[in-house]
Amino acid sequence: MGNTDRATDRPVLITAAARSLDEEFAARKRKYIIMMSCRFPCLVLAGIFYHTWWLALLFILLSVPLPWVAVLIANDRPPRKAEKIARFRRAPRAIEAAEHRVIDG
Repeated sequence: MGNTDRATDRPVLITAAARSLDEEFAARKRKYIIMMSCRFPCLVLAGIFYHTWWLALLFILLSVPLPWVAVLIANDRPPRKAEKIARFRRAPRAIEAAEHRVIDG
């Protein structure tokens, strides 16, 4: 067997790969649809419970911020991964080892 550097022979993990833009968009669209589909039942439940004013008010107050929150969540992309950038590292230059005479004047 030859001398091989194991650090460079590591396989690439595809499970750590980022999701495709299409998959990411589909997931965000699905979250938006789910949140917006919760708004209509809240309004219907507010109409059903109109005799109990505090419960109807609770359902109405719950349904008011849902479009805003749904848009915020649907437009939010996952954070970028911090990738280690491969940069060329030059060996540091050696300082002269010989001693020099210093003349104070």
